[in-house]
Amino acid sequence: MSDGITQLAQDVLKSGTLTGLPQHLFIDGKPVKAASGNRMETFDPGSGRAFAQFDLANAEDVNRAVQSSHKALMGAWRITKPAERSAILCRMGALMRRDLARLSVAETLDSGKTLNEAQWDVLASARMFEYYGGLADKLQGSTIPLGLDYLSYTIAEPVGVTAHIIPWNYPTSTIVRGIAPALAAGCTVVCKPAETTPMTALMIAALLTEAGLPDGVCNIITGTGPEAGAALVAHPLVRHITFTGSVPTGIATMKSAADHVASVTLELGGKSPMVVLNDADIDAAVEGARWAIYSNAGQVCSAGSRLIVERKVHAEMVEKFAKASKSLRVGHGLRNLDIGAVNSLLQLGRIEANVNDAKARGLSIAAGGSSVHDPQTGKGWFFEPTIIDDVGLNDRLVQEEIFGPVMVVQVVDSYEEAVEAANCTQFALAAGIYTKDVTKALRFARDVDAGQVYINEYYAGGIEVPFGGNRNSGFGREKGLDGVKAYLRTKAVTARL
Repeated sequence: MSDGITQLAQDVLKSGTLTGLPQHLFIDGKPVKAASGNRMETFDPGSGRAFAQFDLANAEDVNRAVQSSHKALMGAWRITKPAERSAILCRMGALMRRDLARLSVAETLDSGKTLNEAQWDVLASARMFEYYGGLADKLQGSTIPLGLDYLSYTIAEPVGVTAHIIPWNYPTSTIVRGIAPALAAGCTVVCKPAETTPMTALMIAALLTEAGLPDGVCNIITGTGPEAGAALVAHPLVRHITFTGSVPTGIATMKSAADHVASVTLELGGKSPMVVLNDADIDAAVEGARWAIYSNAGQVCSAGSRLIVERKVHAEMVEKFAKASKSLRVGHGLRNLDIGAVNSLLQLGRIEANVNDAKARGLSIAAGGSSVHDPQTGKGWFFEPTIIDDVGLNDRLVQEEIFGPVMVVQVVDSYEEAVEAANCTQFALAAGIYTKDVTKALRFARDVDAGQVYINEYYAGGIEVPFGGNRNSGFGREKGLDGVKAYLRTKAVTARL
């Protein structure tokens, strides 16, 4: 970590805020006050205190933002050459690297995650802009052989104005993984960040303007889901919606999109399995489980939240994992310990309710199990790294997403039972396996229902690898070359010669 980031983090810890944070909507290339004049506080999860205020958009503001993006789509952005789109996105990557310290500290202050995690998010986002910047001038069509008397070819066109509903767990990287390919495709975007994490979205919009993005191409509306989000996804000029969030809200979004026949990409919940077979490297599996469930305090859609272990190595695996869990340090994200805060008091209550229910039912708590505070201040919203051992296949802790630092252990007696356990929920986002048997690993990749499979390293891959889920985890893919497909439509042209 650079001295600049460390010093800025220390200054913010002392003052309780970051100076110069944005507070208004961002429409037509500039900050704009919300029509209603209503505002909302945003809280630092590490202290439980408000550190800034921001404007609340309503349907009038949403319409203004969408109309602005539609105008830019038909005007300045439409005539911008693909090579220039590429240059803008690549410049944006450089600007994010330049402002790494400020963006990372803002991300930690807004979301609660550790500073190391925030830095990784910002750097990965910079790389995403560069990746899709490299793709922007290569989105070409093809010719179709119909014989000498015809010329037939296809054109890859932008779908139009796109809406992006951003979750609170990864406010920086999730907005970028949507808007970077959308901009590369020539679309315009209107984004609504979560009301608990609005800051980096507004900062990113200002940086895009600095990078040379024409006014109106990227607009940011801050506010609540019922007031701003619902109006955005229902707007008739929006042609595609990229949504990340809960299953019920995703279903409502898809229904709203159907009213004006807009396409959707849905990245919803997960209850992803991490399988450990008898022949696995247990120490490697313990380290993998640590990152699988405790990254970002377990607030990850694709978190490996179910540890499926063959009985022969169950005791060793749980003992070593519990020891590792108990060694992790919890505290304010800007102090950069091992696990940061839970994003909101509401989410902390949900986690606590699930674990308390497990205790009341007599389930075995192998590690953790309680909410705690920052050890230096006695404040903030934290939950101990927790392991709930030997949970049945149909138990609601196995079936339902907790979205916190809580690992649920399932014990099986064979590889076949491990596959059955892995597929036992309605979610199908990610899955991991630890084994030295390559054949079993590849069979697992074939047989498990998941959008991505990790072998001997949970979260293996990167921005070049497509990401998305099946069944209740949603549909469509983000990242990689597949990530741009949702933002393109194909036009076929055929001429008789």
